[in-house]
Amino acid sequence: MKITAMRTFVTVDGSRPRALIKVETDEGIHGWGEAYCHGPELAIEPIVDYIFEMIKGEDPRRIEFIMLKLFQQFRFPPGALGLAAMSGVDHALWDISGKAADLPVYMLLGGKARDRVQVYRSTGGPSGKAAADSARKLHEDWGFTAFKTGPFQLPPESTRWGLVCAAAAAYFEGIRDNTPDEWEFAFDPHAKIFEPIRALQLANALAPYDPYFYEEPLRPEHIPAWAKLRAQMQVPLATGESLYTRFEFLDLMANQAADIIQPDICACGGLLEMRKIAAIAEAHYVSVAPHNPMGPLATAVNVQFAISTPNFKILEYLLPGDNHWLDDPYTPVDGFLEPRDRPGLGVDVDEEAVSHDEYVHWQRTCRLRPDGSTDYI
Repeated sequence: MKITAMRTFVTVDGSRPRALIKVETDEGIHGWGEAYCHGPELAIEPIVDYIFEMIKGEDPRRIEFIMLKLFQQFRFPPGALGLAAMSGVDHALWDISGKAADLPVYMLLGGKARDRVQVYRSTGGPSGKAAADSARKLHEDWGFTAFKTGPFQLPPESTRWGLVCAAAAAYFEGIRDNTPDEWEFAFDPHAKIFEPIRALQLANALAPYDPYFYEEPLRPEHIPAWAKLRAQMQVPLATGESLYTRFEFLDLMANQAADIIQPDICACGGLLEMRKIAAIAEAHYVSVAPHNPMGPLATAVNVQFAISTPNFKILEYLLPGDNHWLDDPYTPVDGFLEPRDRPGLGVDVDEEAVSHDEYVHWQRTCRLRPDGSTDYI
């Protein structure tokens, strides 16, 4: 079997574009993958075309060989867009391999380490009661018992920090007062806190109400700050969506700087790289809760990873919304995703549908602080 073509489609899921990659072979078997939506999705296609020239004619089932070849022939670290494109290609190679073997991808990864995959959903509201009501609706509709929300009830860029922390604590208390004790709630400051001491103060404010985890309060660049923060905290510290390959995650874990890591299967280089990251994490007693604010195809890839990975914890999940291009997307039953016995990723893309989609521009926008400087997104 040989790789004969690679094509990129930029489609829409909800209000955000999704870059999908199709890999074709001379035996008529094809595979699909999803690249991370960093913003400039139109940049993915020329990178995929460049990658094709590196690996055309290769056996798509030689995934270890192909991914190593890409890393080596890029010569320099491929960066966010390069790794996003490589991730989508990797997914498609696994999809092809599963279809060729007539097995689900998770069977190629060692089989089921668990029977189903727990997922969590983001929620929120102008008060703890409102956030609790939103969580109850998600529970009634889909069975969710784990949720994530932002801690900021007051604008952190323009409010005295002690008031921000007090409002966050009151918000969490309101959630706890209006939801069952066994439900889990995580908090994500979204890397908006610059000073580590403030991240600690906010963690301490939330701690009495038992957060599931405290996600990425700081920017990821300076690992020693993370190690110091974790050593002082009393709640689980999670991070990793802004990191990439196993080498960055090794640095994080070797410094004992996180309890839970959150690599993104569409950004780190793909399923093969994700498995290597998870193995390093397991050796450091760290669990994996993948970052997944992506489309239903990315969720299908994550299910293969999660069902076969011993130290998997929980998966971030977006409802498919008005998706019109994926057949039978994975949807929760009692807050869990059930694996399928179908070959490959267990889903397929309607190529006709994505071929006619128009590009929708999307970008992140910084807020301004009171003094006119830009704030973290």
